[in-house]
Amino acid sequence: MAHETRIEKDSMGEMPVPADVLYGASTQRAVINFPISGRPVPDAVIRAYAVLKAAAATVNHDLGRLDDRRCEDIRNACDQIGQGLPDHGGIARHFPIDIYQTGSGTSTNMNVNEVVANLVCLAHSQPIGRSKDPAWFKDAPEGQGGVHPNDHVNMGQSSNDTFPTAMHIAAASEIHRLLLPACERLAAELDAKAKAWDSIVKIGRTHLQDATPIRLGQVFSGYATQMKNAHARATRALDTLSELAIGGTAVGTGINTHPEFGRRVAAEVSKTTGIAFREAPNHFEAQAAKDAVVEASGQLKAIAVSLTKIANDIRWLGSGPRCGLGELKLPAVQPGSSIMPGKVNPVICEAVMMLACQVIGNDAAITAGGLGGVGSLLELNVAMPMMAANLLDSITLLAHGCDVFRERLIDGLEPDADRCAALIEGSLAMCTSLVPVIGYDASAKLAYEAYDSGKTIRELALEKGILDPKQLDELLDPASMTMPH
Repeated sequence: MAHETRIEKDSMGEMPVPADVLYGASTQRAVINFPISGRPVPDAVIRAYAVLKAAAATVNHDLGRLDDRRCEDIRNACDQIGQGLPDHGGIARHFPIDIYQTGSGTSTNMNVNEVVANLVCLAHSQPIGRSKDPAWFKDAPEGQGGVHPNDHVNMGQSSNDTFPTAMHIAAASEIHRLLLPACERLAAELDAKAKAWDSIVKIGRTHLQDATPIRLGQVFSGYATQMKNAHARATRALDTLSELAIGGTAVGTGINTHPEFGRRVAAEVSKTTGIAFREAPNHFEAQAAKDAVVEASGQLKAIAVSLTKIANDIRWLGSGPRCGLGELKLPAVQPGSSIMPGKVNPVICEAVMMLACQVIGNDAAITAGGLGGVGSLLELNVAMPMMAANLLDSITLLAHGCDVFRERLIDGLEPDADRCAALIEGSLAMCTSLVPVIGYDASAKLAYEAYDSGKTIRELALEKGILDPKQLDELLDPASMTMPH
């Protein structure tokens, strides 16, 4: 059964559009042209566009370019989009355009313009698609008729400055809402473990070989600092993304907009989001290149790399439980094997490792999108929808990954103090503390002999009478080796 359609018009002519959708001809052309991934532009970008269009309407009104009624109508429509269009079947139904579309995001900008205009139609009991009819408000004062998607919703704007602005608003907002709190929570939990386990001494390892002793608390203090640094990196990424291209219009010159438009819109967006956005100091850079997005993605990649270090260390230290290192006891969250009963695997660590791989892959795609001759061409970057989608994906993966890592693994992690002590006593690296007393060569000889005989350094040193027992106990005290000063 064929779906009902209505006929809409744009600059290229007539286009049949599904009767019940809020978008118009321009959006429908993009739906037809880009059936590529089946993944629409992320909701976060659409919601950011709603914030931007509402701010633009407010500023145009304050500048005397948009009348009271149209300003209010546009803002109300944007509020509905920001809430997810619950009365109209959700965002996905009305914002269907694929990520892989025109590289400037023009299709998405027009999608937003059309939906806003048609929401205004519905608010005044007018049929969808009548937004371009100047006579549809029969009782309205002159000059206060319908809301046109281009003339009013897009007033003083271009796709070329709105899409880079929306992608910055979206990414900065998600970093603020999701990633920063997640990094902070994980850092705090790791810090708590570092303090709680500071008295547990274990063997250190370099090159996967035994090294001198280290306290488990010291190890986890390193992990906690990595996540505190991750929080700082996410903060820097947010700050980088806080520069907005709005006000540059087509090529950065600001044609067809008010000279104060960019600054005022940035201030209005800041009031709405609680994030300190600012107009880009140079619109030519802000639109012709997306270096800020590449930089922000690089910070996210560094956070992903930090997570791999922590997750991989923990799965090594928890290996076993009897035939591995076994210094940590990982919480059992699910059966590990369909064939080996009782097996429990470090599944949370593995999930974190995989999401980090994806973030690194996203960063590679974003970097390629920012390259001159690929995405950045003369006065405009034309890989922005892909870059925005990958950046938002990385933010979401890292934020949720940090929370799962903390909730499902770090919270329930326990040390095996006895195992830590046993491995230290058997380590050949214990002879390191003897070097200042008996010299490097004698210590090395002792280590080789202990290895060949299967004895501990302590046992062999006592047997040979190298040092008196009291001095030997002092030198071979593992805890003292972790705080030599």
